[in-house]
Amino acid sequence: MTAVDLDVEEPNLHLFLKPTILGREKAGMEIPMADETKCNLCRACAEICQFKAISVLGEVLLTFPEMCHGCGGCLAVCPQGALSAGVRDLAEVSWGQAGRIRFLMGHLRIGEAMSPPLMRAVKARLGKSQPWRDDDVIIDAPPGASCPAINAVMDSEVIVLVTEPTPFGHYDLKLAVEAFTPLGKPMGVVVNRAGLGDRSVYEYCRDRGLPLLSEIPFDRRIAEAYSRGQVVAFSSPELSNLFNELARKIRRLSAAGSEPREAAHA
Repeated sequence: MTAVDLDVEEPNLHLFLKPTILGREKAGMEIPMADETKCNLCRACAEICQFKAISVLGEVLLTFPEMCHGCGGCLAVCPQGALSAGVRDLAEVSWGQAGRIRFLMGHLRIGEAMSPPLMRAVKARLGKSQPWRDDDVIIDAPPGASCPAINAVMDSEVIVLVTEPTPFGHYDLKLAVEAFTPLGKPMGVVVNRAGLGDRSVYEYCRDRGLPLLSEIPFDRRIAEAYSRGQVVAFSSPELSNLFNELARKIRRLSAAGSEPREAAHA
C-alpha cells in the first residue's frame, strides 16, 4: 500500500506514519522568461494570460512569476520568440517507507500559493516507480472543494468524503458532492464524530443515494490518540475492526464503479 499526502500546504501524514525518508527532490513549475530585445510589444502574451502574470506597460514587458499558473500559453503565442521557459521552485517532494507502507508527500514552501503544480509533481513521482504503480494508493486530499481538492481526487477510482453530523458539515458535504459529481467517480461518506449534532447529513446521503461507509464515534479516546500522534485505527481493537470494514467497503465501491454500465437504451 502507498499513502500519499497531497494536502501540500499543511501535510501531516508523516507525523502519524513516521516514515523513514529515502529520497527528496525539488519541485518547480514552468514560468516565462522575457528577452526584451526580441519583444515587439504586440501584447499577445498579455492578452492570453488570464492571471495577469505578464503585462506590457508602455514599452516595458513585465512578468510576475508568483501569479503565473504555468499554462505555457504566453510562450505559444509570442510571434517573436521573446519568451522562453524558466523554472520557479515551488516545494519539495519526499518519499520513504513506514513499515509495509510506502510513503509520498509534497510540501509547499512557505508563502507559496500554487499547490496544483506541486500535486502534479507528486503524482508524476508516483508514476515513476513500478511498485507504486502496482499498489493500492490512498491519497490524503486537502479540505474543501476548490482547485487543490479537485486536483487531488481527479485520478482516483473512489472518492471518500469525510464529514461531521452538524449543519456546518452538512453544508460542506453538499459543496463537495456538487464539485466532485462531474468527475464521474463513485463516492461514499464517512461520518466523523458520530453521535454529535443532528441527522441532516444522514438524510442528505439517503436522498442523494450516497453510501454511508462508516461512522467514527465521538469519543475522547480517539482525540487523545490523535493528539499523541497515533494512527487512530491502531489505538483499539474496536477501531481496528471499524477501519478494516471501511477498507472492505471502499474496495467494494471501487469494484462496483469499475463494472461496465448498461447503455441507457438497453
